[in-house]
Amino acid sequence: MSAVVATDIVKTFGDVTALDGVSLQFEEGIVYGLLGPNGAGKTTLIRVLTTLLKPDSGSATVAGTDVLADPVGARHRIGLAGQSAAVDEFLTGRENVEMVGRLYNLGKKEAKRRADEVLEGIQLTDAADRKVNTYSGGMRRRLDVAASMVGRPRVLFLDEPTTGIDPGSRLDLWDLIEDLVKGGTTVLLTTQYLDEADQLADRIGVIDQGHVIAEGTSDDLKARLGGDVVEIHVDESDRGTAARALAVVAGEEPTFERLGLSIPALRGSRTLTEVVRELDAVNVEPKDIALRKPTLDDVFLNLTGHKAESKSESESAGSRRSPAESEESRGR
Repeated sequence: MSAVVATDIVKTFGDVTALDGVSLQFEEGIVYGLLGPNGAGKTTLIRVLTTLLKPDSGSATVAGTDVLADPVGARHRIGLAGQSAAVDEFLTGRENVEMVGRLYNLGKKEAKRRADEVLEGIQLTDAADRKVNTYSGGMRRRLDVAASMVGRPRVLFLDEPTTGIDPGSRLDLWDLIEDLVKGGTTVLLTTQYLDEADQLADRIGVIDQGHVIAEGTSDDLKARLGGDVVEIHVDESDRGTAARALAVVAGEEPTFERLGLSIPALRGSRTLTEVVRELDAVNVEPKDIALRKPTLDDVFLNLTGHKAESKSESESAGSRRSPAESEESRGR
């Protein structure tokens, strides 16, 4: 059975089309990673799939339930942790989770039992009776995920769950997500961290300008780039000369990255030798040169025309957001 089926979803905000005929489908028991630039439509799609936003047209089912025809039934089968931790700072961690359990129509005893269960699962038992205003950012994110799990959802939606937390808490959440899937939960994960998608996602969809533009496993998407990549780092003053030399080897302009340049290694290790010769011919000495496999960063750049944005970059662009982007930034 498919965990999520979305068919021709369209959603507009005024003159801006956030989702332009989005369709995707994936099976139960996996992590599905949804990638895309800021404002691409990721959060808008999640809000449609979690019944928080009605599309202009199209249809969707989650865990076999039509989210438009039976939104109440769908809500009993899903969990959601949005971009910001939606927790009450003046309640304890345990009280927050129990409160969400009661909203799932659990009895008082059952809500308490499940709260104890999920708090132990995310290693917050020792802090469960402290008020949330004493929690670190990572603890709040873990608590938010715990609250989304208390109803034992068949499908859990995690919208950039590790943004803004420390590396240790990030790894803890990775472990938690993997444990959830082993326990039978299906997870739809959006993230700006491509290494996170590479680590966790069984399948990946890339969305840009309201369209799903690619889908497959991480290896499938990397294979579309046609093999290995030659990457070089040179002094800033030599970048222009090096770029012209690499263009001679590759027959196309190299990709400029923050720390260097790269071209497809169309002839494998022979391409590496040719690059060294061309650079030597124009008196450019590389600081570093390597032949490597494509990464999801390469895939993302190839598909969308730019690298994935970090959270700090997207926040700094806040004043330039379109209405659709602003809608996405609200998360829940």
